[in-house]
Amino acid sequence: MKCPFCSHKEDKVIDSRSSEEGRSIRRRRECLNCRRRFTTYENIEEVSLMVIKKDGRRQPFDRKKILAGIKKACEKRPISTQQLEELTDKIEYTLQTKFEKEVDASQIGELVMEFLYGLDEVAYVRFASVYRQFRDINQFMKELRTLLNK
Repeated sequence: MKCPFCSHKEDKVIDSRSSEEGRSIRRRRECLNCRRRFTTYENIEEVSLMVIKKDGRRQPFDRKKILAGIKKACEKRPISTQQLEELTDKIEYTLQTKFEKEVDASQIGELVMEFLYGLDEVAYVRFASVYRQFRDINQFMKELRTLLNK
């Protein structure tokens, strides 16, 4: 494993633990050159899920896109990076178990909103406002009322 700080190719594993309900291994490493620590993950490589976009195009599922959207929605909220990673893991796991080969982008968006609602209501509203493309304050208020009535 190449050190992300100094590019040295030798390190030692300090700690290993199972994550994602046993579907991956998290390793804490220390570079033998610069002594800085970093984290790596080993994941099972699964058959790639194809995402069907609104316009009908298909593209491979990209976990990084989900994480980026969640990070944006959770910006300046009291949510740790670990919580964001765990949430993304849960979403990815749900998609892999629920869908065999293809999934509509809309189903992914709804799933992200469902998980965000349980994590942080402000992040949920932020994500919903972009995902559902609110055009005016009335649509935004309607979503807030729905949230308050839950």
